Amino acid sequence: MKARLYYADESSILEGRVTDVYFLRTSDIVSRSGLSRRRVCADVHSYGLPSGYSWAIFAGLEEALRLLEGRKVNVHAMEEGEIFRPFEPVMEIEGPYSEFGVYESAILGTLRHESSVASKAARVRLATWGKQLVFFGIRCVHPAVAPAVDRAAFIGGCDAVSGVLGAEMLGELPIGTMPHALIIVFGDQERAWRAFDELMPPEVPRIALCDTFDDERVEALRAAESLGKRLHAVRLDTPSSRRGNMRAIVEEVRWTLRVHGYDWVKIFVSGGIDEDEARELADVADGFGVGTSIAFPPSVDLALDIVEVDGKPLSKRGKLPGRKQVYRCERYHDAVVPASKTLEICPTCGGKVRPLLRPLMIDGEIVEPVKPPREIRARVISRLQAIRELKDALSPPKILA
Repeated sequence: MKARLYYADESSILEGRVTDVYFLRTSDIVSRSGLSRRRVCADVHSYGLPSGYSWAIFAGLEEALRLLEGRKVNVHAMEEGEIFRPFEPVMEIEGPYSEFGVYESAILGTLRHESSVASKAARVRLATWGKQLVFFGIRCVHPAVAPAVDRAAFIGGCDAVSGVLGAEMLGELPIGTMPHALIIVFGDQERAWRAFDELMPPEVPRIALCDTFDDERVEALRAAESLGKRLHAVRLDTPSSRRGNMRAIVEEVRWTLRVHGYDWVKIFVSGGIDEDEARELADVADGFGVGTSIAFPPSVDLALDIVEVDGKPLSKRGKLPGRKQVYRCERYHDAVVPASKTLEICPTCGGKVRPLLRPLMIDGEIVEPVKPPREIRARVISRLQAIRELKDALSPPKILA
């Protein structure tokens, strides 16, 4: 039967059919030339990050490992949720080329897409530090990949996601408020707010959308008068065409609510919010709903290149041949060295260092349990806290031969 939706199912991906045709041809040629036993080592790295980025978040590792599970390969990698910088390998795959070559497109697509989303979510998290951050972005992507994008946004630092299936796969509860559709169907804001209050379970926060027909200040006050103490927050989803000075709008709504005695009502902002605007609003808003800027972030350009053949360093020009290790000290100074070299002292500050690339798969078997999303997210938050405290440490890594 002809497919009605254009997406690759899990079996097609695992069978290596989601690949560029030249990888299939290469595997065929290698096999028919008697080179199937030749072992290669390839590493995944970025030689440059998006403009304004000095670091990124490594995400997508769980799915990349699942792609390689059962293949005769060894994998060393950074932990998912770790920060990395240009020139640092985040993953190393070693084994016969025929065991993993056809998966290059799928591995890179997974790591690159999810690392890009997680990195942008982390940047927005930094901009909204201490405030609630919910990912509203699945309407921006194909539904087939919505759970993966939800996961990347969550581990990147969002407190919750609105996607139902994505939240279910994360083991989390989906978080959302109400759409304009609810209010427009009712034709009256107060009737819609009251219906929501009467019919939704008590554990669902009463957050009234307050910008459908009237001025935000007017609707926010009406919502507070309608629901009283049951109102948790108002959401301002003002479109850019009507926004003007969003900070002034938030401050005006806050003032109005407080002078009328509704000082407990929080203000949740959404609608085309990016990290720069979030940073400008972080001290006046209580929460943010961010979608497009996280779902469609600047791309973290990861590449997979062979760096060793049968134990001998070998790569194309422009790449560093040979297996590598990345060391990091407590002040987040990094150094990239040949894997044969052991580093104990940070060459920048003299502090103790630890290796970041760890054995995660041996002969196709995952040897370290895959961490749950909330644990990965906690790792990201700890790294972001370090970034806030150690801004001077985020320089490019030292490359030591």
